[in-house]
Amino acid sequence: MAQSDVSQTRLYEWLTGDEDSRMCDDIPESACNEQPRNFFLHLWAALGNKLADELSSARLVLPWLMGIIGAPVWMVGLLVPIRESGSLLPQFFVAGFIRLKPKRKWVWVAGALIQALAALLLSVCALFTTGTIGGTLVLTALVLLSLARGLSSIATKDVLGKTIAKRRRGTLMGWSGSIAGAATLIAGAVLMLLDEQPGSLVVAILLAVAASGWLINALAAARIEEAPGAIEGGENGWDSIKLGLSLLKDDRTFLHFNLARALLLSSALALPYIALLGQNQSGTNLGGLGILIVVSGVAAMVASPVWGKRADNSSRGVMRDAAIGTAICCLLGASLAWLPGGWAHSIWPYAAVYALLVVVHHGVRLGRKTYLIDMATQDNRALYVALSNTLTGVLMLIVGGIIGALAQWFGSATLLLILAATAVGAILSAQQLPEVE
Repeated sequence: MAQSDVSQTRLYEWLTGDEDSRMCDDIPESACNEQPRNFFLHLWAALGNKLADELSSARLVLPWLMGIIGAPVWMVGLLVPIRESGSLLPQFFVAGFIRLKPKRKWVWVAGALIQALAALLLSVCALFTTGTIGGTLVLTALVLLSLARGLSSIATKDVLGKTIAKRRRGTLMGWSGSIAGAATLIAGAVLMLLDEQPGSLVVAILLAVAASGWLINALAAARIEEAPGAIEGGENGWDSIKLGLSLLKDDRTFLHFNLARALLLSSALALPYIALLGQNQSGTNLGGLGILIVVSGVAAMVASPVWGKRADNSSRGVMRDAAIGTAICCLLGASLAWLPGGWAHSIWPYAAVYALLVVVHHGVRLGRKTYLIDMATQDNRALYVALSNTLTGVLMLIVGGIIGALAQWFGSATLLLILAATAVGAILSAQQLPEVE
């Protein structure tokens, strides 16, 4: 074994906390031999993807871009729905397509390359477009990015399951999240230093760096050693939808859960409007965006430990408490414009509310994921997850369009009051759910 391979194996064993790199519970022997090398390729891929996701965030960076180019406010309301629904809606059909490929890493690579292209298109929009035309082009590029994201997401999970053994995957995702979080914080700090630079130019550079992150993701994925997988057992997407809708009709708890999940969309939909309010009050200087990126990164790093243990005891309780937090954050965000003196024109109050809402939104996501997994059985879990995601994608588009129109007519502050009322509905709905732990 070459010296570099020995060093790589030792580093792998140190990172995973194991003395035997050949502990492979559920992957083939050939994959076991390549596991240390594949571990680091997955790490590089996750770093590139996570960094790119943060630097092109539909909840933060793209609303800031929309403000810089002067796009209509109603378009901001479509950013999060398009980003989320584009990867959720096609899941039934994409999963069947991927199932027909013996090596799924090339689907992953294709998705990453398309995301890189979309990020470059967004970068061009930041430099050369304005107004309604610019906003339309941003939304078009985001549709392309979102669909490619869904393609990569499903393939990534499949390849991970084939190349990294159980009891290693969580460690891998933990290390990748920490490294990417640190890189995101550095990016935010750099933006704070570039406070007085032209906003459109720096945002364009930011999006170009995001494109580079997805290129890193594609290159790392292409080098992963993946054994061919089975191609049998694919299911027709329409048959799955029919079965899923019948289950939705028969299982009242599942129907009630999806109602609560729909009302909890308020946490995701409120984030870009708080960012936009912060920009409107404090100006388009990049220091404000840098501050929001930094506080968002810190909040995301501390959020999961806050909610994780509680979700194991009562995921319903986490959904309810996160809905309470959403209502409070929306009310706070709407009231910030009436702060006395210079505080109303400072980015810091908006950054504080944004960070709190990021923590709350992680609670929403963790609570609903845990509840859905615990509610379903081994036989119907995959179908319930796919159906719930598809329903959420449809609702994201419908509600996002309505919310955008309301923001255009009444303004972002009034819109946050409406989302606070929606969160109150989520509190009541989540409280009525049965415990499933």
